[in-house]
Amino acid sequence: MLRFKETVFVIAVASAVWVSAAQPIGMTLNQGMTFGIVLITLALWGTGLVPGYVASTFLFVTLILAGIATPQEVFSSFSSTAIWLVVAGFVIGAAITQTGLGARMGAYARPHLSKSYPALIGGLMVLGMVLGFVMPSSLGRAAVLVPIGMALADALGFEKGSLGRTGVAIIIAIGTNMPSSAILPSNIPNIILSGVAEQSFGAHFSYADYLLLHYPVLGIIKSTFIVGLVLYFFPARVTAATDAPAPIKGSNRTQIALLSILLVTLGFWSTDQLHGINAAWIGLAASLVLMIPQLGFLPPPVFKNSLDFSMILFVAGALTLGTVVNSSGLGDIIAHAVLKVLPFQQGSDFLNFMSLSLLGVATSVFTTAPGMPAVLTPLAPELSQTTGFSLNAILMTQVIGFSTILFPYQVGPLIVAMGLAGESTRPLLKITLSLFMITLLFLMPLDFLWWKFLGQI
Repeated sequence: MLRFKETVFVIAVASAVWVSAAQPIGMTLNQGMTFGIVLITLALWGTGLVPGYVASTFLFVTLILAGIATPQEVFSSFSSTAIWLVVAGFVIGAAITQTGLGARMGAYARPHLSKSYPALIGGLMVLGMVLGFVMPSSLGRAAVLVPIGMALADALGFEKGSLGRTGVAIIIAIGTNMPSSAILPSNIPNIILSGVAEQSFGAHFSYADYLLLHYPVLGIIKSTFIVGLVLYFFPARVTAATDAPAPIKGSNRTQIALLSILLVTLGFWSTDQLHGINAAWIGLAASLVLMIPQLGFLPPPVFKNSLDFSMILFVAGALTLGTVVNSSGLGDIIAHAVLKVLPFQQGSDFLNFMSLSLLGVATSVFTTAPGMPAVLTPLAPELSQTTGFSLNAILMTQVIGFSTILFPYQVGPLIVAMGLAGESTRPLLKITLSLFMITLLFLMPLDFLWWKFLGQI
């Protein structure tokens, strides 16, 4: 396996050197160098030869030293709301664990979810899907559900490093993110797509129409497959005695106070369309309250150990990669190059549908999922003319693209959720790659039939 990873990395480096020197498909020198740096970074993330934060640091350093981007551009990701949602997630998760609230909520959920391992995995997926309708941030959903899920895993005897514990972490990470791609205001890529489409074409998406078009397949059916994949790759059995739960530590008064703060936070998250306050700043305000030592939610020593700076670096790197690819114009070049390769043909609806969906998947590998709509949306009129699809249909195929993930780094919340759970991101690859094949062979054709039935294409 190590030789395979090293071989992949060497090929990536060789390809990066060639692209930087040859500057194919109309790239400038800066774009060629950017592509080379991005390719090496992707290889480091994908192979795991070095930790993710090392790969991110490589990206930062090389972009600056090569003069491709200024420090202000490279480190603009640290001013992103996503980073501060990560920080808020760590703080909220640590407070839930420290006060014993996670263990108590896990104890309440235990009788319903501990009947069997499939019931546990399926129940956590349903909880993640339900939260998608009331919380606009997948990072916020992970911050709430991860401590509860991991406390439940502890109570059911899943030790650190066990398949069962990894399965619990993965189902929460995916369940709080992927199904909500089919809910209009619930994920960052959805919001970016909606915003760019409105600014560029005056297009307005209906919440109900968006949900009807995407949720039956990308929400419900896809989630069923995800549960099946987790049970297959991470099998386990509930072995802890369910009739003798361990005593729950922590003050009831503190736990009730924390629950009240979380409910208020959840209320503000759920109504962001009304008050217009970004979910990150709501989470940060809640974190401020939780960090006050005198209140007893999060003592300073616990706070110092709660923030995983390596995870913050990793997420910042993923955001920077998407930003640099887009700002350099490299994203447009890649997308137009792919357009020439894909077999678009007027009248061939199924072929065009599959090609458009795969265009989104391929683009998001380079731009990450949040950056993909910003790159592809301006191409919508050209794609509409080429395929004969309506502009709205072209835009909606992007949802299939950014919800179909090959590598975990493409979606920051997946990485964050695994970090909050204290688990490695490598096991996620088994799920994302398998799910890609299922999506390609089954879910995309099924989506095509559903769109046909609804008259979308």
